[in-house]
Amino acid sequence: MARNIVNIEEVSKAFDINPLLEKVSLGVSEGERIGIVGRNGCGKSTLMKIIAAVEPADSGRITKSNSVNIGLLSQVDKEDPSATVGDVVLGKREKHEWASDASVREIFTGLFGGFDDHLFERNFASLSGGEKRRVSLAKLLIDDLDLILLDEPTNHLDVEGVAWLADHLNKRKSLAVLVITHDRWFLDAVTDHTWEVVNGKVEEYDGGYSAFVLAKAERSRQANAMDARRNNLIRKELAWLRRGAPARTTKPKFRVDAANELIAAEPAPRDKGELLKFALNRLGKTVYEAHHLQIKAGDKELIDDLYWNIGPGDRIGIVGINGAGKTTLMRALAGEIQPSAGKLVTGITVKCAFLTQHLDELDPTWRVLEAVEKVASHIEIGGGKSLSASQLCERLGFDRDSQWTPVGDLSGGEKRRLQLTRLLMGSPNVLLLDEPTNDFDIETLTELEDLLDSYGGTLIIISHDRYFLERVCDNFVGLLGDKTLRDLPRGIDQYLEQRLESLNNSDKATLDAKPQSSAAEQRQLKKDLTRLERQVGKLKEKIQELKKEQDEQAFDSGKLLEISNALQEAEAELALREEEWLEVTLALEP
Repeated sequence: MARNIVNIEEVSKAFDINPLLEKVSLGVSEGERIGIVGRNGCGKSTLMKIIAAVEPADSGRITKSNSVNIGLLSQVDKEDPSATVGDVVLGKREKHEWASDASVREIFTGLFGGFDDHLFERNFASLSGGEKRRVSLAKLLIDDLDLILLDEPTNHLDVEGVAWLADHLNKRKSLAVLVITHDRWFLDAVTDHTWEVVNGKVEEYDGGYSAFVLAKAERSRQANAMDARRNNLIRKELAWLRRGAPARTTKPKFRVDAANELIAAEPAPRDKGELLKFALNRLGKTVYEAHHLQIKAGDKELIDDLYWNIGPGDRIGIVGINGAGKTTLMRALAGEIQPSAGKLVTGITVKCAFLTQHLDELDPTWRVLEAVEKVASHIEIGGGKSLSASQLCERLGFDRDSQWTPVGDLSGGEKRRLQLTRLLMGSPNVLLLDEPTNDFDIETLTELEDLLDSYGGTLIIISHDRYFLERVCDNFVGLLGDKTLRDLPRGIDQYLEQRLESLNNSDKATLDAKPQSSAAEQRQLKKDLTRLERQVGKLKEKIQELKKEQDEQAFDSGKLLEISNALQEAEAELALREEEWLEVTLALEP
């Protein structure tokens, strides 16, 4: 039986007067894989921080087994700004201690593409958000932990990186994992239990995301049967109240109170993205045609000799490695940049809208409704009907009150939703979406998917969210970094296969180019390895002795300077010998 790692009992947490968690009791066992889902702001991250003992609970108790090690991947970086990447990932481990560890090498290869001394020497504070995410994730995976808590681990990972992370976690059977993510494919691939945080409670479900959706639908069906009976009772009560007081008596007050209570218990209708006919401008036979197209970013050639025909109603997902040119290709289609060579024909009826990854276009001083009305005050939806900007905002999740919220006060997901609302207000017949799912919770994603299901125009999407791509798109193309755009009839599975084949061919070419050493050379390398290990050990001992002498001679400036110089020389020599040791180790690998 798997041992219990963490228990939380009757835990409550509130910020100001808003309760996030109310008397929640849960447990995590060894090797358990749990996905945490729920609306943005419902308390998912707070629950995770309470389990990690980063955030205190207002009440209740958190207990964990003895000697249990827990690690947290937070959405907020808390590393020392002056630390290098090597300091963050490897701590005080010496190079010769981790470089020969196959599991460490696998993690470096999966997250960084291999060893990179330049990356490890960089200052952590200088990294981009995506690089910091990978570094923090690598640290967690390398550390000896019993439970890891992952808050949006797939952010900034491409499709290939997400697939690698899922495979890596699935190999580590004894490791317990709690994960918050909007990536539903990752949830299905990794988790075997689901916690839904809703209205201060945590509902537990068996299985990953797909099983959770089925179980929730069944619970909803059962609840609807109860609601139907309650609604019948409501109708009877209201009919009785409308008849007025019976002759010779007054209306019994308890019946009025009972009816009012039933009416008050009726839940408010949920916001839904309604199926709207935004693509009113009819597309002709030509949308985009690329002939001998060449696309560059600065001096770097990304795509060469591209032939590509995009037709009306096509729904295309673009996948590829980072830096291969996905966004640059999208910008070329949107007319933001010109191809370096070749010809790009855009249909004369095309009315394009481009959702970028940047939010610069949104003035933080605007109100939500004002931001939408700057595009248009009304939109025609066919059949002689129209919607005002306010009505459209409501149908896309901004109620009357939130329409007066300053843009600067919106969350990242709300700003993305506002961007999309503004785009649709312009009635485009071609939608170009670059990472549209960033910062969306799962319920908002399902609403967006429902909306896009009804879109009658051409749709081209870049996303690392595999579930979203496979749900919305019919065709896929891939960029593998070889300057060509590949058709992928079998979708993302085919892309991952081709990517693995490309990496294997690259490794094979490297091995073929590497001169094979003779048996005598192998024996010499082994001798060199033994010699270097002895030298590294002696240098470490010498450094420790010099540091001890440094403490003893703290008040003798002359002696202290002499020791400091000797210590500096010893540390430089140690670094040199460790580099030699690494080279010999790599040369000995088959």
